[in-house]
Amino acid sequence: MASQAANLWVLLGLGLAGILIMTRKLKKAVKADFGAFVERLQLLPPPQPPPPKAPHPLTGLSFAISDVFDVNGFVTGFGNPEWSRTHEPASQTSPVVSALVEGGATCTGRTVVDDMAFGISGEHIHYDTPTNPAAPARIPGGSSSGAAVAVAAKFVDFSLGIDAVGGVRVPAAYCGVLGFRPSHGTVAHTGIIPVSASLDTVGWLARDPSILRRVGHVLLQVPFASQRNPRNVVIADDCFQSVNSGGRISQAVIKAVEKLFGRQIIRHENLEAYLNSKIPSLKQFASKKSNSERKSSSTNLLAYVMHILKRHEFKQNHLEWINAAKPNLDPVISAQIQGGPEITDTNIENCHAVRNELRSALNDLLKDDGILVIPTVSEPPPKIGAKEIQSEDYQIRSCSFSSIASMSGGCQVCVPMGFHDKCPTSVSFVVRQGGDRFLLDTIQSMYASIQEQAEVATKSSTSGNAISKEASAEMAKEKGNQAYKDKQWQKAIGFYTEAIKLNGNTATYFSNRAAAYLEMRNFIQAEADSSKAIDLDKKNVKAYLRRGTAREMLGYYKEAIEDFRYALVLEPTNKRASQSADRLKKLFP
Repeated sequence: MASQAANLWVLLGLGLAGILIMTRKLKKAVKADFGAFVERLQLLPPPQPPPPKAPHPLTGLSFAISDVFDVNGFVTGFGNPEWSRTHEPASQTSPVVSALVEGGATCTGRTVVDDMAFGISGEHIHYDTPTNPAAPARIPGGSSSGAAVAVAAKFVDFSLGIDAVGGVRVPAAYCGVLGFRPSHGTVAHTGIIPVSASLDTVGWLARDPSILRRVGHVLLQVPFASQRNPRNVVIADDCFQSVNSGGRISQAVIKAVEKLFGRQIIRHENLEAYLNSKIPSLKQFASKKSNSERKSSSTNLLAYVMHILKRHEFKQNHLEWINAAKPNLDPVISAQIQGGPEITDTNIENCHAVRNELRSALNDLLKDDGILVIPTVSEPPPKIGAKEIQSEDYQIRSCSFSSIASMSGGCQVCVPMGFHDKCPTSVSFVVRQGGDRFLLDTIQSMYASIQEQAEVATKSSTSGNAISKEASAEMAKEKGNQAYKDKQWQKAIGFYTEAIKLNGNTATYFSNRAAAYLEMRNFIQAEADSSKAIDLDKKNVKAYLRRGTAREMLGYYKEAIEDFRYALVLEPTNKRASQSADRLKKLFP
């Protein structure tokens, strides 16, 4: 008994020693506020209106603001102690903050931003780097690092940040919370220290999509409108193929969309190829970089152009103060501000040309009710202190997917999708400029289904290779689509057949193969594939059109008319179905 007791005390001593060591090693992680706040304050909402008036829309919610928003009587720190020392307290509160307080929310503090809100990593030389609650050994992302940490650690219900090149979306992805960047210009920027005027937006973060939406309705001041469903969901297959767990994430989104809205609205796109074809002005920037990967990646080039604009506009705003005050700047950020190629008027004109072409391309791709689905970030958050954070390549890669919304002026929401290799994963939804309410409403209605499918996908990936097969099938289908565009019909049929072998329960694969068979004038096989597609998806308009065409060529005119008419029932505005049905009806009344 004595020896057992001695052993117990030894084990207990070792356990306590281990806890002490880990506590020292993770000192930042156990800090009371996770290092999220630079200042605590309290802005209280007005009293509730008496019945029968409705209560304030944000009643009972708490929020924090990044250290770029003015509050009357307080110095706005801009992430740099020297800035605080050389600037006076604000004489009025930012209208954005006031709107939220008047809407019923209580502001509880000001949160850390990167040095002069310029960085993207969240690492800080002046304050402790905020601890990422979702992955304590990894960076929280920036520039709105504290805002993301405050929400992820459940200190507040939502928070405000500033997003120029991903300052809200990247930390949202790294910390596993929702993050929203509105369309450029939809939320007033008065009373906020600027970073880059043509890119800056006020973004917000939350854990609950209903809160994200309620905040949006207050800040966007959008009139009431009936909610509308998306009619076009574009999956950027090549982007998901380039990131870890991308197949699992995209398949979860696809299944959620199918469950809620049907398969017919899903469209797969090679985004790199699409952007290369639609943004000719990007080509002149490719030659300026020696990195071969960057040359071939339109999203990395967009990010490179975006950083040129950001650096140019930041220097216009703050270089005079930097030269006069000579502040101690983070070396990485100082190198970004002072380094890089010389910026000329021609450079800026070319950047604006890229922006205009991207906006037009996104409008063509999405129309009014379309959503682009992309990864939020290209890789998991790096470990704290990792050398890669200091490289220009990391600055570009971390913002590559963010550049689409930033440069087009559109809006984007980051949605958490669980974990992969102990790091948070996420997906992003982008809509054209001005579609903010549509996007917030859509995420509100989709969120539960997305989370459900993400959980199912995670379990499937750990128990078998179902997801990898589906991802491989999608890759084969995309190769088939490219071969079809190149008019290589037999090659396209081969790829579609490969996709069917990998996943024979997807109507699109059979319908696409039917289209290739039609081009080969193999009408019997085209009819069979179209019929199989219809069996799998009764609302597949293209399958009815292709079967109708095959039957017409085979002489089954009555059946062809029925197919075209049913396609019209599903899609009343389809001109091809209408014209084909009318033509056959006249020939065979």
